[in-house]
Amino acid sequence: MSGKKRSGGGGGAGRGFGGGMPNMGSLMSQVQKLQEEMEKTQANLATEEITVSAGGGAVTIVVNGAREFKQVTIKPEVIDPDDVEMLQDLLLAVFNDALQQVKQLEEERMGGLTGGMGLPPGLF
Repeated sequence: MSGKKRSGGGGGAGRGFGGGMPNMGSLMSQVQKLQEEMEKTQANLATEEITVSAGGGAVTIVVNGAREFKQVTIKPEVIDPDDVEMLQDLLLAVFNDALQQVKQLEEERMGGLTGGMGLPPGLF
């Protein structure tokens, strides 16, 4: 009966802090591999481009996965000195949309690397 009560946990001799140390090298190796994969993924993201437009194509921007804006195109008919606010609204909409799409792309690419680790979203 006393054999059924023991769960294997507890602080018996030979257990505790020293019990997990042999896995430290393996853990460090996994962390290093993850870091290398993340750097590779970030480099690949920097080469991916997203094109976003607003106002039915009146304003178009190109941004890469490193959040670098590469191109802004504004159709001449959108430039109205009497309605600057419309152009400002279009620019805000297209830039915010682009940043959201880049963030989503990052999460898709990085999520595959960090998904099983239980890390908080957006950490990497």
